Amino acid sequence: MHQITLGNISIDVVRKDIKNLHLGVYPPNGRVRIASPLKIDDEAVRLFAISKMAWIKKHQLNFEAQQRQSERQFVSGESHYYKGRRYLLNVIYHNAASKVEIRNKIYIDLYVRVGSTLEQREKVLTEWYRKQLKGQIPALIDKWQKIIGIKVNDWGIKKMKTKWGTCTIASNRIWLNLELAKKPQHCLEYIIVHEMIHLIERNHSDRFVAYMNKFMPQWHLYKEELNRSMLSHEIWSY
Repeated sequence: MHQITLGNISIDVVRKDIKNLHLGVYPPNGRVRIASPLKIDDEAVRLFAISKMAWIKKHQLNFEAQQRQSERQFVSGESHYYKGRRYLLNVIYHNAASKVEIRNKIYIDLYVRVGSTLEQREKVLTEWYRKQLKGQIPALIDKWQKIIGIKVNDWGIKKMKTKWGTCTIASNRIWLNLELAKKPQHCLEYIIVHEMIHLIERNHSDRFVAYMNKFMPQWHLYKEELNRSMLSHEIWSY
């Protein structure tokens, strides 16, 4: 990968064994990337980028305006998200085991021991998110294994600062970002399908896009929704 520069915009150029040029502008900061066929030179890529400059700037402005949460303190009254819905956190101090409960579609009740620190409150809520996400994933993988015809040997959840998901082709294993617990389930499903297709096709090639269009025709809508959704104070992108 290398870069070309147009005015104050830097563009990552990646050459692949594909037929057509593919342009993308990515959250959170409007990074621009062009995937180019191997035989197209930089001057042709530059002219293509110039022709798309209005589109690039429009999408960069959209990302600049995108909402981001400030760093969470895990205190009562904060907004927290689960399955795409916004909840108000209600911290309840007691002398029993920690737990988390959803109440009235409005509150997330976080029960913690008296004197708990920010880190301890965060750990309790994070582990609850992890447990909820773990409960959603197996049925979705089973569903899409039958549709796509690809076997996922293993899967896992972890915090990732640059992607919503990733995969290990050699072991047919997929990894999912813990933050997906906060997003609508169809966005989680989109990422699962995306990574499963990568087990067949490593790159975002025309073949990859064709598979996505075949198995999940509305994937573009889910991708846009995911990239428009509230971002945490950290950097998440896809």
